[in-house]
Amino acid sequence: MSDPSRNASIDAHLIRPWAERQRPPPRRCEWPGCEAEGHYRAPRSREELRNYRWLCLEHVREHNRRWDYFAGMTAEEIDRHRRADITWHRPTWRFGVRPGDRYFAASFVDPIGILSGRMPRRAAPEQPRALVMMRRLGLEPGFTLGELKRRFKTLAKRYHPDLNGGDRAAEARLREIIEAYRYLLDHRLHA
Repeated sequence: MSDPSRNASIDAHLIRPWAERQRPPPRRCEWPGCEAEGHYRAPRSREELRNYRWLCLEHVREHNRRWDYFAGMTAEEIDRHRRADITWHRPTWRFGVRPGDRYFAASFVDPIGILSGRMPRRAAPEQPRALVMMRRLGLEPGFTLGELKRRFKTLAKRYHPDLNGGDRAAEARLREIIEAYRYLLDHRLHA
């Protein structure tokens, strides 16, 4: 069996020269007049955040003390920039709308209008259909079959198109009355 410590030293001896050749030459601090080695990177400007200058520890600390990302920007520009940070400064658009894709919205069923941005108004709570039909005829809950028939005859005579000179509004009202009468008869909602 071989000695593991001996193999480790041999392996390190074989690898070390290659690693030494791959190591970049030492950088000098880019601070004017400094001869120290630059181990720390600092952005050159707000526009070039990934373009670095290499500084020594003392000068990178000085750079960080002086650094003001928003220097030279107005309050409106700062506010606009901070809002754009929410989306990482990438283009955005309304939900359900994609530029260049005309058929995007057509590929989804959107019955309440979320994708189009048209949300329906909150409707009043729906009343039971029977109550709506009774109101059309002017009846109160608990009406009798006789009251239903009398009220229908009265309203049918009042809104009949022959008696109103062919008035379209009277004709539409008569259709509503007939619908309400049939509904109430079919559902036997009388006493």
